[in-house]
Amino acid sequence: MTDKKRIDLALQGGGAHGAFTWGVMDCLLEDERIEIEGISGTSAGAMNGVVMADALTRGDESTAREALSGFWRAVSQAGMTSPVKRTPLDILRGKWSLDTSPGYIAMDLMSRLVSPYQFNPFNFNPLRHIVDDHVDFARVRACQDLKLFVTATNVRSGKQRVFTREEMSLDAVMASACLPTVYQAVEIDGEAYWDGGYTGNPALFPLMEHCDSRDIVIVQINPIYREELPTSAAAIMNRLNEITFNASLIKEVRMVAMMQRRLIDADHDIGCFAETLFHRISADDTVSDLSVSSKLNAEWAFLCYLRDRGRAATADWLDAHYADLGNVSSLDVESVYRETETDP
Repeated sequence: MTDKKRIDLALQGGGAHGAFTWGVMDCLLEDERIEIEGISGTSAGAMNGVVMADALTRGDESTAREALSGFWRAVSQAGMTSPVKRTPLDILRGKWSLDTSPGYIAMDLMSRLVSPYQFNPFNFNPLRHIVDDHVDFARVRACQDLKLFVTATNVRSGKQRVFTREEMSLDAVMASACLPTVYQAVEIDGEAYWDGGYTGNPALFPLMEHCDSRDIVIVQINPIYREELPTSAAAIMNRLNEITFNASLIKEVRMVAMMQRRLIDADHDIGCFAETLFHRISADDTVSDLSVSSKLNAEWAFLCYLRDRGRAATADWLDAHYADLGNVSSLDVESVYRETETDP
């Protein structure tokens, strides 16, 4: 067998849509031609990353695949008792979104009117218990087979905080997934943190600076483009959140691409940035017909659907671009992340 090609993964957050990323990772871990050197993740992407890191200390790629499946199964089981679920009519119509769910409507309205410090004074978060049950963070910190980075947002400064594998903790992962309208800020060493998606979804520079692989595979689960113009208050807010959670990633990729294009041509040394190759596995075709409310749908059938779509998208990407790894970027930054020719 030929030598494995080493890649890094940049994993976006997106609630239950992170099951698409589970499918991507499952396919990559199954492929004997691929070695994952590093992961930078935010929110659900961070959870996928720490589950994999923990599993690698106990076994190999097959162990990691089993661990990811077990984690998402636990997420689904926890969701069975939640009032936020599809209505019988939506089930009959085959709709995965929760827009008409009374539980979702009540929670969404409550989050817009009342602070989580008021409606959730005990700061109950079922995901915290699931991650704690499935991840031994001492093992994660000791894992030598995977470089790991998790992004959160410092509430007071508004700056990005990237936690390395050596300083990984349950609090760091929960900070990365802390939506400020739903959960109280996570305190770490006297600092308060919110969801990392606001400042790095996910952060790319740690992979460029600390990993040997040239190839960064971005797993993007927040849609860039939506055909339908949002007109309702809920749709406008949902689209605003999607744009916000993509903004930092788009800016970082375009900045590196601009540096490569302009500074290399001018014979300037830009170090590791010059060698970076970008690739993208997108969930656009899967989530474009789903509303943001489906990010809270933890039904096992839905999670498996997303997993299978992630596996299929990854298999197609490998068929088309495996030869590009180590040689050329398969992500066309100009067409995917740039609006017009005059856009700087």
